[in-house]
Amino acid sequence: MATNDIKKMVGKVFDDIADAIETGQFGEKVKVGITTLGSELGIDNVVKGAELAAKRDNSIEVVLIGPKVESDLTQVVVEDEDAGYKKMEEMLDSGEIGACVTMHYSFPIGVSTVGRVITPAMGKEMYIATTTGTSSPHRVEGMVKNAIYGIITAKAMGIENPSIGILNVDGARQVERALKALASNNYDINFADSARSDGGVVMRGNDLLMGTPDVMVMDSLTGNLLMKIFSSFTTGGGYEAQGYGYGPGIGEGYDRNILIISRASGSPVIANAISYGAFLAKGKVNEVSKEEFEKANKAGFKDILAGLTKEKKSDEKSDEEVVAPEKEIVTESISGIDIIELEDAVQTLWKVGIYAESGMGCTGPIIMVNEAKITDAIQALAKAGYVADEGEIC
Repeated sequence: MATNDIKKMVGKVFDDIADAIETGQFGEKVKVGITTLGSELGIDNVVKGAELAAKRDNSIEVVLIGPKVESDLTQVVVEDEDAGYKKMEEMLDSGEIGACVTMHYSFPIGVSTVGRVITPAMGKEMYIATTTGTSSPHRVEGMVKNAIYGIITAKAMGIENPSIGILNVDGARQVERALKALASNNYDINFADSARSDGGVVMRGNDLLMGTPDVMVMDSLTGNLLMKIFSSFTTGGGYEAQGYGYGPGIGEGYDRNILIISRASGSPVIANAISYGAFLAKGKVNEVSKEEFEKANKAGFKDILAGLTKEKKSDEKSDEEVVAPEKEIVTESISGIDIIELEDAVQTLWKVGIYAESGMGCTGPIIMVNEAKITDAIQALAKAGYVADEGEIC
C-alpha cells in the first residue's frame, strides 16, 4: 500500500474518532436520503437544507437523490421525480438508507404521517397525528388509528410514555370512547389533561398553542392545515420556516421510513426533517411500530375499530318520526357527546320519555335535561353508546 493511501486511511480514522467524540455517536453514520426535485423554492433550497443537516450533526450522512449539483454531499443522480421516488424506495428496501425525506409521496390507504411542530406559546415540541395520507376512509376509525401512530412516533423519538390529547373536532368524543375502551383492555395510554380549567382529554385551541399533550390527535386534513399554519405563520405562507415537516408515514405492517415535506418547505424545515428521519431510524421506528400494534391488537384494537364502522341495525335507523315528550325546564347539562351524534342522542332520550334539548357549552356540544332526570338520561345515553357510563355533567 502506498504511503499516501496509508496517510489517508489514518487521517480518516482520526476524523471518525473526532466526530464520534463530538457527537457521542460511535459506529456507522445514519444515512438519510432526500429527493431534491419538486420544490417550489428550487433545488438549491433543498440542497441548502440537506447541507445544513449534515453540518450540524456529524452522525448523519445525507444522500441527495436528484440531478447532479455542486455539493460535497453524497449524490445519487436521477433525471425526474418518478425516478427519484423509485430510487428512494429501492434504497430504503435494501437498507442502503435508514430514512428518506421527500415531497408529495402517495402512501397506501392505512398509512399517514405524524408531523412535529414547535408550539408558539411555550416553545414546546408537539406531534400532530396525522398530517398527510389516509389512515381510514372512515373519519373516526382514522383518528383512532392516528392516536396509535402518534404514540409509535413519539416512542421512537425517545418519549417513553407520551401523553395523548384529542383535538376538539368532529368525531373527537367517539375517538375518546374508543381509546378509553382500548385502555380498559390494558393497552397503556397516557391521556393528557387540557390546560383549560375544566380539563379533559379533548383539547381546545389553547392547548394547540401551548403544546399541552405530546401527541395531538386529529384527522389528516385538519392536521395538514395546522402544519402549514405552524410552519409558516411568520412568513405569510409561501415559505415554511419552522418545525420538522409532515413526518413519517406510519401504519400497521408498513416499514418504509419516508418523511414528507411540503413543496413550500424552506431549508430550515428540510434540515429538521432530515434530523427527524435520522432519529426515527436510530430509535428503530419499525420495531416500535410492530411492538405497539401487537400490544394494541392484543387489547382488542381491531374489534374496537370494527365497532366504529359497522352499519347501524335497521331498527336503529332514524327514518321514524320521534315526537318530543312534554316540555320541561332543563337546568342540567350533559357533555361528552360528539356534535355529529348530538341530535340522534336527543331523540334517544325522547324515545324513553325524557325531554331533552341540544345546545353548545364552552367545551362543546351538550344535552340539557331536567335535574330530576339527569341520572336516567345518562344511563340511557350510555346504553346507546353516546357517553361513558358515568357521563359528564357540566
